Formats: sequence, structure tokens, C-alpha cells
Amino acid sequence: MKAVPATGRIPGRGLLCALAVLVAFGLLLATCTAATHTRRTAGPLPTQAASANAVAGAIRVDLRRYYTQKLRWRPCHDRAFQCANLRVPRDYAHPAAGDIALAAIRRPASGRGAARIGALQINPGGPGLSAVDDLRSYADTYSPALRAAYDLVAVDPRGVGHSTPVDCGAARPPGAGTRGTPASDEAGLIDTWAAYHAEVAADCARHAGRLLPHVGTLDAARDMDVVRAALGEERLHFLGFSYGTYLGATYADLFPSRVGRVVLDGAVDPAMDGYHAYLNQARGYQIAWESFAADCARRGHCPVGRSVKEAGRTLDALVAALDRAPVRQGKDDRLDGETLLGAVVTALRAPDWRTLRAVLDGVRAGDTTMLRELVGSVDDTAPGDESMTAVNCLSSALESRSTPAQALAALPEFLRASAQFGAFYNEDLSTCAHWPARPTQVPRRVSARGAGPILVIGTTRDPATPYDQAQALAAQLTSGRLLTWDGDGHTAYQRGSRCVDTTVDDYLLHGLLPPAGAVCR
Repeated sequence: MKAVPATGRIPGRGLLCALAVLVAFGLLLATCTAATHTRRTAGPLPTQAASANAVAGAIRVDLRRYYTQKLRWRPCHDRAFQCANLRVPRDYAHPAAGDIALAAIRRPASGRGAARIGALQINPGGPGLSAVDDLRSYADTYSPALRAAYDLVAVDPRGVGHSTPVDCGAARPPGAGTRGTPASDEAGLIDTWAAYHAEVAADCARHAGRLLPHVGTLDAARDMDVVRAALGEERLHFLGFSYGTYLGATYADLFPSRVGRVVLDGAVDPAMDGYHAYLNQARGYQIAWESFAADCARRGHCPVGRSVKEAGRTLDALVAALDRAPVRQGKDDRLDGETLLGAVVTALRAPDWRTLRAVLDGVRAGDTTMLRELVGSVDDTAPGDESMTAVNCLSSALESRSTPAQALAALPEFLRASAQFGAFYNEDLSTCAHWPARPTQVPRRVSARGAGPILVIGTTRDPATPYDQAQALAAQLTSGRLLTWDGDGHTAYQRGSRCVDTTVDDYLLHGLLPPAGAVCR
């Protein structure tokens, strides 16, 4: 996969941290069109502490030892956090075949007694991003009220990060998949990416073959229920971003009676297949680029021109110029047209339009310093090819197994969806063509019938998980409630909208849902 992950919020945050000394980031303050006094309650909070007998009576006998294990928390990371490990079966169908380890971290609630609600599991997305590392870095960004009411808990999913990882044995430098093929050579890029993905698949089959069939979202959702029980919680309270929404929706569909307060921000549509997910993403980035370009054109100095059309032509020309004369520094450091497109994608996701203007201004003047800084921040935070691909390729809603010929035949449809990014996302259609493990999930609607209210958040110009996916997921869930943020960038909570942040906190803290049709502007 490219250095920029398909979903997940860490790259945006990593970008801001890495470039804070270079560019000031302006947050958008938002207001909410829905009056807070019209919010509806989600109902009383269920009892939190489940007894061992109650847990044992609700699970299969051969899984009971996992559900009744006790977490041994130990101080870690300057003693502000506690860390633990737990065991889950590698194969839930055959628990006796062996275990794998999950790494967990928590920031204990500052509140005590009645002020404490329980544990809130958080997943930042990806797939392939470390939830443990995310919580370590950003626990303090959650509101004091939320930190008082909840133990903030993160678990690296199976195959990822500090949990038993997918280790395919061969490190690859960022951008290795392109092998220097220019972005203008669309057929060549499709072939080189397909060959790269075939190499990754062969290495993973050789080094991690026993684990690969068991790192999909279905098994990760089952793990979440084991974690819930180990935390002593009767219901799962969950905050999922991006891919984390797919994980959360899968959990809710598997265990609807155990759903507590669940927020799904930057939603993935479980009924959409991988081909259309890539197509939808290309379309989403085109919308995001044109939103950026329109804003840029209204400014005194815009490096890509005075109109949206001119901006598209300018970006194409800059990509072509870098392809003709790539900038090299060291053996594996090569900045070309594909690098620039990846950087634009990252800045649109953040969103960080000020940095994007600076990057484009520099490239146009022949200075790639800002581009190099931006690419470096992505390399530091992006998930590895191996865990990201391993998870994606087990879900037909996330993966694509197109041959190079099929990808090339699909290119015109992708270019119609996005003149600037269609080819960029078309290249990924062969990601799973040679993957040795077959999908364990197919595209399907999820209803989670019987679950408590689930808050789904969609951003109108979200490029990575476009808004129509949030609309679709909220409609599929029998208890789904959609909150819309009329804004830019990937995900909405903690992105600068006071309206969104207040609405989410009111739901997690008090069970208050926004009214139907609520829009934060």
C-alpha cells in the first residue's frame, strides 16, 4: 500500500505535530444548527460491573478461560498509564489450536464513585495503526469531563503494533512500490504496484502464514468482547475513528445486546465492496481538492491559480515536472510526482490547507523542503504495508483483488470520478490479488438489531471516508443516529468544531443524542 493509509486519523495528527514549528495550524470553530435543549436521551446507563458468573454463563465453554482472565495492570510510560497483556485464541473456531497476545493500555479515570461511568475503548483507525501509541500521545486531548468519567482504554488489534504482529520478514522503504515509475505512466504504475503487492504477499505467506487467516475485522471484534469482559464491563463503550467505525459496526452486529455508548466517526460503509470503496475515495479526494482550490483562489496569493480548473491543471503540471526531474537525496529518498500526490492527499486529510499551500508554493519555485518535511511526517506515522494489507485483505469491503488488466480497464471510470486522484487510487486495485488468505467478511448491510443508540458522524467533504458512507451506515443500523459536520478533512471529533465535540461528549457522558438531522457548521 502507499505510505498514506486508506483510513485512520493518526497521519493527520502526525502531520500537525511534525510541522508545528514550520506552519501554524488554524482550527475551524464551528457552531451547531441543532439546539442542544432538543436532544433526546439514549436511556439509562446499564449496570457496568458484570460478575464472573454472569460472564461465564453467556459464552461458549471453550472460550470461558479467555473471558474470565484477569488483567494485571502495571504502571507504564511515566506512570501516567497502566499497561497489560491478555490472551485470545488465534482461531475462534478452534481455541485449542493456540493463543496470541494483545497489548492494552489505559489512562485511569480521574473521577471516582458515581462520577465514573466505566471504560471507553478507543480505536484510531488504520487498519494497522497502533491504538496503544495513539492513546499514549493524545489522551490529554480528550475533555477533562470525559477523562474523569472513563478509563480511556486502547488495545492494539491482532496483527498490529504491540500485539502479536504480522511480521513478513522484509522491511521496505516508503514508496518502494513505485520503483521510480512516473505518475504519468499509468499502465506502468499499475504493473509495478501489482508486482510489489505480489512480493509482499509472498513474503507474508512465507513468514506469517499461520496468522494471516486470523487477523481480520471479525476476529478483532470478537477480541473487543473479550477485552470488555476482562475490564469487568457489562456493555462496551467505544469511540472508533475511520476504520475503527468498521470495527465498531462489526462488533455491534455480532454482540448487539452488549452495546453501550458507541460513537463511529468517519464511517466506513460495510455494504460497499473494495472496488467501489477505492472509487469512492478517489471521488472524495477530488471534492476535497476542489474545496481547497476554491478557498485558495479567494486568497491574495494562491500557488495553484485563480480558479478550481486552473488549480487542477497546475497540480497536474507540478506532478509531471517532478516525474521528469525527480529530486534525489540518498539511496531511497526520491521525490517524484507520486510523492507529491501522496503529500497532497495527506494535507487534505488533516486538513492542513496552510501547509498544503506552502508545499505547492515551494514545489512550484523548485524548493522541495516543505514537501520533504511533509513526506517525513507521513513515514513516521503511517501503518506498515504488512499489517494494513493483512487486515484489509480479509474483508471484501476493504480489499480488491483486481488483476493489472482489470485495473487498467477500470482506469477510465476512476479518471471520470477524479481527474487528479483517479489514477492514484486505481493503482491499489491489485493490492490483494495474490494475498494467501481469503476474505472472512463480505460486503453486507449491518443492522445491530437490538443494540442501544449508536452515534454515527459524517463530514461533508471527508476525502478518506466520504460523507455518503456515514449516511449509509447510519441508515443500516436500526439504532443509528447521524450527526453531520459541514466541514473538511477526515473525521470530525477533536478537529476544531465545538459543536461536534460538545455533542459527542454529551452523548458519551449523559446519553444525550442529537436530534435527527443535526448539522454542525
